[in-house]
Amino acid sequence: MNDMDGAIRQGLGKDTNPSSIVKCYVTYVQDLPNGTERGKFLALDLGGTNFRVLLIELGENNYFHMDSEIFKVPAHIQTGKGTELFDHIAKCLAEFIKKHNLDSKKALPLGFTFSFPLRQVGLTKGYLNSWTKGFNCSGVVDEDVVRLLKEAIKRRKDVQIDVCGILNDTTGTLMSCAWKNPNTKIAVIVGTGCNACYVEKVENAELFDGDKSKPYVIVNTEWGAFGDDGKLDAVRTKYDQEIDEDSLNPGQQRFEKMISGMYMGEIVRLAIVDLANQNKLFEGRLSEQMKTKGAFGTSFVSDIESDKANYRETLKVLSEMGINDPSLVDCANVRYICECVSRRSAHLVSAGLAALLNKMDEKTVTIGVDGSVYRFHPYFHKLMVEKTKQLIKSDIKFDLMLSEDGSGRGAALVAAVAVRDELPSVTNGFSTK
Repeated sequence: MNDMDGAIRQGLGKDTNPSSIVKCYVTYVQDLPNGTERGKFLALDLGGTNFRVLLIELGENNYFHMDSEIFKVPAHIQTGKGTELFDHIAKCLAEFIKKHNLDSKKALPLGFTFSFPLRQVGLTKGYLNSWTKGFNCSGVVDEDVVRLLKEAIKRRKDVQIDVCGILNDTTGTLMSCAWKNPNTKIAVIVGTGCNACYVEKVENAELFDGDKSKPYVIVNTEWGAFGDDGKLDAVRTKYDQEIDEDSLNPGQQRFEKMISGMYMGEIVRLAIVDLANQNKLFEGRLSEQMKTKGAFGTSFVSDIESDKANYRETLKVLSEMGINDPSLVDCANVRYICECVSRRSAHLVSAGLAALLNKMDEKTVTIGVDGSVYRFHPYFHKLMVEKTKQLIKSDIKFDLMLSEDGSGRGAALVAAVAVRDELPSVTNGFSTK
């Protein structure tokens, strides 16, 4: 925890940031929703092979209405030219606007969730650091992705869109939860990846060069990289090392690799194979599936730990993995391995959250949480609450709130707040209900 706290402080410092492992990117989002946002807002959520376009309407008495549509990014576009990617997105935006009979003459406010590593220099300016998740479009790395989107929209000449902010999914999660609960000050995602953001005092974010008259700014920690300098070596196992060496990005995101859904099932599989090779499981017998990298999905971990009695789910999973007639002791041991891996994951997240809570030193904080591991693992919430309580100062109170669609709703809320601040007493040109 002290190491995580130190890493975050290094990330925030002007002189220490260049060499820091945890980058603590300033998001330039300084205002949270306060319930007075009114009007219609678009959101674009790009974070993988599919992307979503959403239309969100906010009105009196917490009125909320959302329409959304999913569009594909064809494989040839994922690895083609950047202009083709953004032209494709602009085309889908135009189709969506037409389909929902929105006035294409008026500039529609849009929030843009871009879940790839981004170096932000303003609320509407962010440079792509590197592509991940199988994308490799040329001419986008080190370019301002907001500018690329705006230029693609302009080339079409048939829609008016005002890009009001760019954010990542963690910031979106914080915004989405803050709309319901204004006390939300931290957001964490435990899904395919793992990351957290939190509300920081502007004077502590030394790299922030925006509006200093406002007291706070959201900081995107990118804490998945914690430990890339060796700080986690004492708690990393041989299975973690193997996963790291065999990954697409060896030596990077080591904290994330010990936590997230992308790796949890594989850690369990490696432990099972190791113990079977030592004749401590399945009398040393292994199926081809169990020997196959990536064959043991993280959903299997949740299934096995959901067992109430008789190891029904465990037997089902093992049968799917080509292991038939395991003994009850084998089933108990497989469950124990799953519990060890998921408990460690939850405890590592808790240590990170406790470091943030202690650093912020606010007496009550709501933490917005999203991600498939948190949502679907039967005990992850309970494990996180218990361990975080043990690690924080005794006078701090917190609660965990499941986010509703952070990357979509959160993006629209960033646009809504930006419009609200420009026009404190006016809606954004649409009638509200």
